[in-house]
Amino acid sequence: MTCQVRTGSRLLPGGYGDRALAGHVARHGTRPWCGDPWRREEFIGEVERAGLAGRGGAGFPTAAKLRALAAAGAARRVGQVRRVIGNGVEGEPASDKDKVLLAVAPHLVLDGAVSAAELTGAGEVVIVAHHSVREIVSRAAEERLDCGWDPVPVRVMTAADAFVAGEASAVVHWVERGVPAPTGRPPRLDPRPTLVQNVETLAHLALILRYGSNWFRSAGSPEEPGSTLITMLGAVRRPGVYEIETGTPVGELIELAGGAAGPPGALLIGGYSGAWAEPAAALPLPFSTAGLAPAGASPGAGVIAVLPRTACGLAETARITRYLARSSAGQCGPCVFGLDAIAGRLERLAAAGRLAAVGGPAAAGGDLALVHRWLGQVRGACRHPEGAAVMVASALRVFAAEIGLHAGGRCGATTTAAVLPVGAWP
Repeated sequence: MTCQVRTGSRLLPGGYGDRALAGHVARHGTRPWCGDPWRREEFIGEVERAGLAGRGGAGFPTAAKLRALAAAGAARRVGQVRRVIGNGVEGEPASDKDKVLLAVAPHLVLDGAVSAAELTGAGEVVIVAHHSVREIVSRAAEERLDCGWDPVPVRVMTAADAFVAGEASAVVHWVERGVPAPTGRPPRLDPRPTLVQNVETLAHLALILRYGSNWFRSAGSPEEPGSTLITMLGAVRRPGVYEIETGTPVGELIELAGGAAGPPGALLIGGYSGAWAEPAAALPLPFSTAGLAPAGASPGAGVIAVLPRTACGLAETARITRYLARSSAGQCGPCVFGLDAIAGRLERLAAAGRLAAVGGPAAAGGDLALVHRWLGQVRGACRHPEGAAVMVASALRVFAAEIGLHAGGRCGATTTAAVLPVGAWP
């Protein structure tokens, strides 16, 4: 993980000084008390005016989720303890933003989680952290406990090591029964009313409650205000995690990462449930939900991966799709068998560029037709198969010329080295 900090960064300190509570307080001051029932709506209203939306991929308004938990708790029987879960699972192999944030500013995330508990009347906070940063977060929580810093108990758990484990309902099930299985949208919260919020969103919440909505909106665009963390990887000179203003053009973000290390062949935007885009179309676009829509993309997990022109986009897509197929929770037939079948056909098409004996243009055309048909049929209990289908469908558009070469037994790539990470097979 590499943390690239610029002057004026809101979330990321210039180093690791904010790991200690004293350094965190020196930078941001003490956390405002949000537990007064008479002022909760005032604080939530400030979050609403700030326009804070979730930074975990879905982009749901944070104020609406806070109100929903408060209302759910009021409607249920006495004795049910509301709960706030900070989602730092980050099972996406291409993303490091949440891990970096938890590593360098754990107290900012904990401030946001505890404040969310106060605003909703929750009696417990659980932070589910990636295994690589779990000890850092645990030490921060213990430091706060030792000095009586938080009015609600804070528990830190190691996240399940799986791509689908970061889905909201999967996080709830991991906390409740140790099974990271996604089931339904939105997450089923019985028997306990629960707020699941990405850790970056909680960090922004902590800052809004300190500095106000006008301060938050002074960055970004009017429609999508604030800053956001992104992971830059692939063929860029300085890969790492960057904090940017929402709406910054994609081309400027690549320059921020030192520029492309050679002519880019394609960009994968949003992560492995995101979309491939042609550089000429994507580089001028603002990095925001509305700005990326013309390219069929969205910020998603906050990822921009640059694929060099020397690499084979079809082969990269086949590798990623195989990883996603093996990452299925195993609950739904269309996901289990559909993604496996799609990955197999993509692998066959990719191999055709190296082994002309795979079947020739006619067989390749048949494979392609099957993939197109199957993409419209993969559905499941969660968005995992649909997200994979979106990524594959975008690859078929962007790499159409490369697919044509493979159908003729040739590959336009000059290197066979893998560019994007897929992690260990689940």
